[in-house]
Amino acid sequence: MSMTISQGSTIDTRELRNALGNFATGVTVVSYEDEGQFFGATVNSFTSVSLDPPLVLVSLAKGSRAATKIHDRPFAVNILHQGQQDIAWQFAGKPQESLECEWKTDAIAPRFADSHASFVCTPWAVHDAGDHLIVIGHVEQFESNPVQALIFYQGTFNSLTQENSKTSS
Repeated sequence: MSMTISQGSTIDTRELRNALGNFATGVTVVSYEDEGQFFGATVNSFTSVSLDPPLVLVSLAKGSRAATKIHDRPFAVNILHQGQQDIAWQFAGKPQESLECEWKTDAIAPRFADSHASFVCTPWAVHDAGDHLIVIGHVEQFESNPVQALIFYQGTFNSLTQENSKTSS
């Protein structure tokens, strides 16, 4: 389907969302502590910004609890692995029965004990972006584990495998 948007016309946000879903993304949970409890939000808008200084960004819906909290406190970005779909759903607001998350608390922000990778950050900048906030974090600590990443594509979870991934030389 091809759509052209002329100036002043309205856009079908469902169709736009479907078109944007053609871009495969990783799946993350942004985690933080608030009043002694650990919280998180499933986010697929995550990217690196800079290596020097080390910066990453996440985009959070303005109405989310996370958007109102992480702009002024340490947070972690947990890249999920293919076995963590239940965690993705849990922190997307769709509770999973008997799900227990193992947390690491040895840094300034809580993070999952067994994620594909995690980045512990302090807030660097926050930018208004329509119905979202773009939060840029300064990476203070990170770790990476050799497991397969969880991927979100066209509204469903997928994973990369050797059979369906191509490498370039």
